[in-house]
Amino acid sequence: MSFIEAMPLLQQITVPFAPEQASTVAPEVDALYAYLVLITIFFSTVITLCIIYFAIAYRRRHAAEVPRPRHGSMILEVTWTVIPLLISMTIFVWGASIYFKVYRTPKQAMEVYVVGKQWMWKFQHQTGQREINELHVPLGARVKLTMTTEDVIHSLYIPAFRVKIDVVPGRYTQMWFEATKAGRYYLFCTEYCGTNHSGMVGYVEVMEPTAYQQWLAGGAGSESAAAQGQKLFQDRGCASCHTVESGGPAGRGPNLYGLFGKQQPLQNGQTVTVDETYVRQSILNPQGQLAAGYQAIMPTYQGQLTEEQVLQLIAYIRSLGAEQGATAGGAAAPLTGGGPPAQQRMNPLAPTTLPEGAGAGAQGGPGNANAGGQGAAGPPRQ
Repeated sequence: MSFIEAMPLLQQITVPFAPEQASTVAPEVDALYAYLVLITIFFSTVITLCIIYFAIAYRRRHAAEVPRPRHGSMILEVTWTVIPLLISMTIFVWGASIYFKVYRTPKQAMEVYVVGKQWMWKFQHQTGQREINELHVPLGARVKLTMTTEDVIHSLYIPAFRVKIDVVPGRYTQMWFEATKAGRYYLFCTEYCGTNHSGMVGYVEVMEPTAYQQWLAGGAGSESAAAQGQKLFQDRGCASCHTVESGGPAGRGPNLYGLFGKQQPLQNGQTVTVDETYVRQSILNPQGQLAAGYQAIMPTYQGQLTEEQVLQLIAYIRSLGAEQGATAGGAAAPLTGGGPPAQQRMNPLAPTTLPEGAGAGAQGGPGNANAGGQGAAGPPRQ
């Protein structure tokens, strides 16, 4: 095929300026980048033209010419100081507003646990479904990813959603998004993590709410993360030390009912919030931050539990004492918020209310996690 014959085909090939916009924050991120590009083009052009003009206007016309002295101009000095300052401040304020919107997770969202591992992404939904290198989410729902890694540093990046965050060993990082277009979108690891780093890719499948509910129904036999955590905790015998009932008697360890999210006094006089990181450290290094009033008798589970099992225990502890319909308990999150999508996007940090009847049949085990009265939560330190 000659070049002339190939021209019509080449004309059909388009190279987009940026990936497709498929989340609520994508247009805002692109607008900021476009602003930066325009500023760069404008000042690059102005500076280049000034260089050419000055080179011609103030060139040396003969060898003996001595330039006349030029005194400074206060107006000029103030102008080229104030204008860049104002431009820099607009970039800072605009960028900070997007940063806080992207990295402050909503109060309620559909939560998915993510574990990075050489060289794959493992996802577990609150309702129990597990996926590898593929994540199914409903259209228009806020999705919160709680992530950690079993080995080295990874970094989860979804270009179409304009979200990216590092996944660091030994702690949890969180990221959220709200998809606005149904479709299939790439996800990547953008932190070099070994020889097969380039193969650590996958897809996010954004589905219409009805199709997503059908997909959930296809895995109806799966247990929720909280139910799996409850069984795991019973198997480890943690109920012998921890009470998991409201108003239950004090044991050798703290009562875990309703403990998640509260302030926990420590023996060293400090206070810590009982969150995912604290619970994880309580399981793997229980002597690190001892709860006030309890002895250091809890054994470490370092090397005995996988990161997935630790996340299941955390899901169970979050379910203890969780309010009815709260996603923290592991129940299926609402597919949409309590108001129109446009209104939700204007206030992404507001609580998402559970529509009446939403998620019925998709709840895993959190709702009945206390059915046995005992069972599952060994974290907060003794």
